[in-house]
Amino acid sequence: MSLRDIDWDLCRSFLAVVREGSLSGAARALALTQPTVGRHIETLEGKLGAVLFTRWQHGLNATELALDLVPHLEAMGAAADALVRAASGQAEEERGTVRLTASEVIGAEVLPPMLARFRAEHPGIVLELVLSNRTEDLLQREADVAVRMVRPEQTGLVARLIGHASISLYAHRSYAETHQLPRTLAELVQHPLIGYDSLSWPNFAKFNGVPITREIFSLRTDSDLAQLAALRAGYGIGGCQDALARHNPDLLPVMADAIRFELPMWLVMHEDLRSSRRVRLLYDFLGHTLAAYLRTPRTANDHASG
Repeated sequence: MSLRDIDWDLCRSFLAVVREGSLSGAARALALTQPTVGRHIETLEGKLGAVLFTRWQHGLNATELALDLVPHLEAMGAAADALVRAASGQAEEERGTVRLTASEVIGAEVLPPMLARFRAEHPGIVLELVLSNRTEDLLQREADVAVRMVRPEQTGLVARLIGHASISLYAHRSYAETHQLPRTLAELVQHPLIGYDSLSWPNFAKFNGVPITREIFSLRTDSDLAQLAALRAGYGIGGCQDALARHNPDLLPVMADAIRFELPMWLVMHEDLRSSRRVRLLYDFLGHTLAAYLRTPRTANDHASG
């Protein structure tokens, strides 16, 4: 039995049960009835001749076989979504759907005004924006265009280096009004620092004198948006893209001459999509607007210090 011979509706129900952990949760996610999802699972188990889920008091547990099937069916789902997007508009027309993925901060803080301009210029193109710090697989067509802060390693992709996003430490003006901002690393660690929980700051290892470890942070979260929100709320000192901080005059740089590192910004798409006008329009538009974002002129705010 090949997965190609199985009704895709059965596979969708299977993936939903794996994600939700119950028939009722999967039914809600798919806008189906619970009995319908149950029949889908029973039919799929019958076609495969194997048990995919075991029951327990809180729902359903996926068997080892079920977990082995998940990545294959997810790849099929991504391909199906890409097929729908490809069919949503002719290659040479300015209509249809383009799926764009970017990191949390870029997707929520940087791209929205750019996408508003793009929409005004190309109202026939529908955009799907995926905010994720996970590197979406463009070869599997999980997205059409990606803004990445790491160089893509896969072949078969068209990649453009937009520039480098410099990142420095900042504090909100409200924090600076009640605290003397640090001028040395020794003073810095006496302040409440905002940083990652499970990730690390390897770029800070080059600064000698004070070890930068997870334990040094007073607020730890792997969400870049949560870090930025805490910084704006005056919680303490944290990292922020310089170009983004320049749009917020209440963010004051901290030890700007001593601590700064850069991340490359890449714009990526699948090479097969170069002939798609709507994808190419977004790709070229973002190439220009993101480059301009990174070249944002310095202001007096950049030279302020504690």
